[in-house]
Amino acid sequence: MRQLIEKVLPENDLALKALAIGVTVLLAGLLSLWGIYQIGEYGLALFMLTPLFIGAAPCILYGIKKEISSAEARNLALLSLLVFTLALIIFAIEGLLCVAMAAPIGLFFTWIGSLIGYAITKNTPGNAPTAMLALLCAIPGLAFVEKEQDIKLTTVVSSIEIDADPQTVWKNVVEFPQLEEPSEFIFKTGIAYPINAKIEGTGVGAIRHCNFTTGSFVEPITVWDEPRLLKFDVLDQPEPMKELSFWDIDAPHLHDFFVSKQGQFKLTALPNGKTLLEGTTWYHHRIKPAFYWQLWSDQIVHAIHQRVLTHIKKNSEQQ
Repeated sequence: MRQLIEKVLPENDLALKALAIGVTVLLAGLLSLWGIYQIGEYGLALFMLTPLFIGAAPCILYGIKKEISSAEARNLALLSLLVFTLALIIFAIEGLLCVAMAAPIGLFFTWIGSLIGYAITKNTPGNAPTAMLALLCAIPGLAFVEKEQDIKLTTVVSSIEIDADPQTVWKNVVEFPQLEEPSEFIFKTGIAYPINAKIEGTGVGAIRHCNFTTGSFVEPITVWDEPRLLKFDVLDQPEPMKELSFWDIDAPHLHDFFVSKQGQFKLTALPNGKTLLEGTTWYHHRIKPAFYWQLWSDQIVHAIHQRVLTHIKKNSEQQ
């Protein structure tokens, strides 16, 4: 197989590199689209194995025809990743923010892939086509396996001390007027943020609407312990963000991949007459590797909490 592939590869160095990059990006793109839109998975196959393939494949293809150094392998891999990323943006598959968030893990595994590709062409060149095919098949294979994994809830708790009694704070927790425009950079990037909250009814069964820039969280009240605890489920929720792009992107990960399940506000009277207000969100996401994406999601949830808690503090202390 190696001899057959070698015959069809061009002799010209620039043409060989362009072909290696083009074939790699095309195969990685088709597999990514299959994994996202058909298998319905944003996981290790997409964020680890695909960059690994993008790093290894061009080095293998180039190395079949010509000798390649480790530096050339690295540069060829990174250039392939750049072309792949630009294609995602140009063809409106992903927005700038999601690409930026995935960049650290993508760069790392592309670099690892270049080392693998270089090692294969250097030590076992005869096995290069087989190794490339194995990497290619591993991507959808892992995506199918990941799809069957269980989803775990994550808890995020934020708190603030307010110079007001619990009863005053409670009134501003249940519903609150329009918030000021955010100054935090994270909310300038397209991440949805709360703008006000309204409630229909009182007590258990009342429906609270926490309105965000992308729509409304519909929150039926499950615990109404005035003025100590307000707990609610999340019946419906809007998109978590608006993609930064020249096009209107409606990526699958904007729907049912980051899901808020429950929330609560806990008010504790302090000896000094103040109130400790804690906001808690229970959520899950189906994006992997979980340890990496949870770093982002936890910080985003904390930022949303802090925006709401600070607004409640301001309104309560003014009253």
